[in-house]
Amino acid sequence: MANILFVVSDNNCVKKTQIMYQAYLSYKLLVQYLKDVTEAGLVKCGNENCYVLTPKGEKFLAKFGEYDKSRENINEKLSHIEGQKLMLEEMCPNT
Repeated sequence: MANILFVVSDNNCVKKTQIMYQAYLSYKLLVQYLKDVTEAGLVKCGNENCYVLTPKGEKFLAKFGEYDKSRENINEKLSHIEGQKLMLEEMCPNT
């Protein structure tokens, strides 16, 4: 869903086909996810069947960016901790 919002946010008016190709979705998934983001009030269908991001959608994308950055930081820390654990285990192989 975030990919759809990113595609819509990068353009003033986006049609289904553009979203489908830029978000790497099948048509079936596109229809399902567009329904979900529209019902959630994150995008709206404007003139000429073009989709635009709503203010709620803009806020969602900003929060998603914060979440994704935090998730990446945590994954990097966990990877570092796992590396330290493996190093300690190698130092004491019989335990």
